[in-house]
Amino acid sequence: MAKSTNRLVSLDIFRGLTIAFMIIVNTPGSWEYVYAPLRHAKWHGCTPTDLVFPFFLFIVGVSTFFSLKKYGNEFNTGSVIRILRRMLLIFVVGLFLAIFPKFLRDYSALRILGVLPRIAIAYGIGAIICLSIRRDFLWIVVAAILIGYWGLLAFFGGADPYSLESNFAAKVDLSILGANHMYKGFGVPFDPEGLLSTIPAIATVIIGYFIGEMISKNTEGGKTVIKLLLFGAASAGLGYLWGLFFPINKPLWTSSYVLFTAGLAMGLLALIYLIADVFRLQKWGMPFLVFGTNAIFAYALAGIWTKTMLNIKIGAGADQITLYSWIYQKIFAPLAGNMNGSLFFALFQVLLVWSVVLILYRKKIFIRL
Repeated sequence: MAKSTNRLVSLDIFRGLTIAFMIIVNTPGSWEYVYAPLRHAKWHGCTPTDLVFPFFLFIVGVSTFFSLKKYGNEFNTGSVIRILRRMLLIFVVGLFLAIFPKFLRDYSALRILGVLPRIAIAYGIGAIICLSIRRDFLWIVVAAILIGYWGLLAFFGGADPYSLESNFAAKVDLSILGANHMYKGFGVPFDPEGLLSTIPAIATVIIGYFIGEMISKNTEGGKTVIKLLLFGAASAGLGYLWGLFFPINKPLWTSSYVLFTAGLAMGLLALIYLIADVFRLQKWGMPFLVFGTNAIFAYALAGIWTKTMLNIKIGAGADQITLYSWIYQKIFAPLAGNMNGSLFFALFQVLLVWSVVLILYRKKIFIRL
């Protein structure tokens, strides 16, 4: 834990906004009643929900530049220890969430990867690349990663290389992880946070790092906003055009998806930066700032609380339901109907987690992994 330090307010607001939205899309009262923008695209395509994870990884990249400034943003013993320590802690927290609360289980069927493990791997490798290679060459690295990933999927994915059934990413994960340790939510063993698809996710972090350095070097806020908007428009536009050949797809984390979402992230960051750091209008962002200063803790707490509700049973026999379902069915659905009740349930979860994190914020305690 650490005391408060001077931070880029817009970045914390952006991070907090992302975490809040992540909790909303992860915890509807019922998965049968979810508004379309709060669902992932079934395969190809991009909904607002599909922006949450890449936005967070982009933010990880931006904040990495600022967090490593005390090491001179250079590859040295201090920076490497910092990166590896944070990488390991985030990965361990991810595994804990996957196991909780059933610690006595068959670990041969445990899903190893997930949101936090991907963040850990993408952050660790991305940060080391950023410190090891000259800044002017980072865009070449990003291009090599994205084009190389496109080539791997296109040439080794069979007749329908970007499909759920034959994509090369699933084949790699099956050979390394095995079906028992992979996500089954698509009906077949396929992990949307798999090993091969984490490679382009590393590019998302590197792009964020590059943007963090750009913000740090530009002392004039107006010029920074313009640069962010221009870079964002170019990236999103290129990603959209590339998507005509290499579909925008979150589960595969396609290269077009990387550029498209990074561009949108730059645009949103530009807007928040203009309001919060240039015009200094920050009160509106305080609820998100609370989340943003303890983001990983808030995400982990939300996961623990959700799993706790799902494992508490109410009633007996055929009438037995989880606490999660009971709260939705007995409180929110009667209050607002199925659709709105499901949404209000999710908003309530955000409020609960926010209330806990607010205590830490007021005490100026920031839990940094």
